[in-house]
Amino acid sequence: MKLWQRIKTTAYMAYAGATTGWKGSTWDFSNWFGRTFWGIDNSQLATNETIFSVISRLANTVSALPIKLHQHYDVIQNEASDVLINEPNQNMSSFDLLNALEVSRNETGNGYAIILRDIRLRPSEIIPLDPSCVTEFINKDDGLLWYQVQGERGTMFVANTDMIHVKHIRGPARIRGLSPLKVLANTIKYDKAVQEFSLSEMEKKESFILKYAANLDKDKRAAVIADFRRFYQENGGILMQEPGVEITEMKKQYFASDTLASERITRSRVANVFNMPVSFLNDMEGGTLSSNEQQMIQFVQMTLTPIVKQYENEFNRKLLTRQDRLDGKYFKFNLGGLLRGDTAARTALYHSGLRDGWLSRDEVRELEDKPPRGGAAAELWISGDMYPLEMDPTLRKSTAAASTVEGGGNE
Repeated sequence: MKLWQRIKTTAYMAYAGATTGWKGSTWDFSNWFGRTFWGIDNSQLATNETIFSVISRLANTVSALPIKLHQHYDVIQNEASDVLINEPNQNMSSFDLLNALEVSRNETGNGYAIILRDIRLRPSEIIPLDPSCVTEFINKDDGLLWYQVQGERGTMFVANTDMIHVKHIRGPARIRGLSPLKVLANTIKYDKAVQEFSLSEMEKKESFILKYAANLDKDKRAAVIADFRRFYQENGGILMQEPGVEITEMKKQYFASDTLASERITRSRVANVFNMPVSFLNDMEGGTLSSNEQQMIQFVQMTLTPIVKQYENEFNRKLLTRQDRLDGKYFKFNLGGLLRGDTAARTALYHSGLRDGWLSRDEVRELEDKPPRGGAAAELWISGDMYPLEMDPTLRKSTAAASTVEGGGNE
């Protein structure tokens, strides 16, 4: 038996056993997945505010985006979309699944979720995995990509079509995505050193130099220091400088400007590694862009679009059958809500779309989360001034003139 045949046989047996374990009465996820599969507790993520904020923003934004199954621009629903959009597994919502995948992708460079299928090979559950338990390998006999999942009760082999895998950049000779935190290792180390030094300096007590005109022996020196400390504490930091005594404060080696400069450098490097506009992170200091609309456009174009495209490709390839794709079905995230801009910008867009005939009033209402009205509101109109788009152009003038006469129009 060839290697690929042995692997497929092992994979089938492991898959059958794993499915049986999942369908048991206890639903004990740890039976074969091993450690916690919701994600890892990365110390760098837990101690670096900038990286935590970036990963939180990316994960929450991707998780909150509406995702629908389309067929030739129409929204439809089937078994695969119900699993992905409503209930990936009995313990998670779609938001939780996408959040877990995106956090793992940004922590380790890779996010994994296994697809469990029913007897008809339709997706029945999608389970995120701990990236540290998954290893990729290429079968040399047929060149197919497989995933080795290490669990407490053995090893499981999963075909690439049964594993959702979202990642950061990879090369032609590298299957795994590159971890952003490894790229930022020196930046994180430097930022941590600056913070620790600044905190240690701030926590130091005030120090002074006492200069007396005469020499003091050991006992008198100790008595002077004790008296100085007592007087300073009892009088709220006020000191009385006696004749013949010089009191000089030893200033702390703490410079707020250096700390702020270090934070700006860290934010800039983190933003570049995560492919985010630097201004998006600098907005924490008060924003530099002229409008939220411009800021969101940069964020969507530079950051979200490549991420969303990767998720869509994974879902389309592994949750839909080939026939589904040939029938025009595809998953799509809706980024339009992030680009609607402020009230003035939306009003100008809708006004142009309505008068130029590429938006109907019902479509505008749907974009604003209002129910459609039907009838004439569902038709496309064009200015001239405002006829149904399907109307014969030769009838437009006479119709408009008749409407003016009936309504007692201008003379």
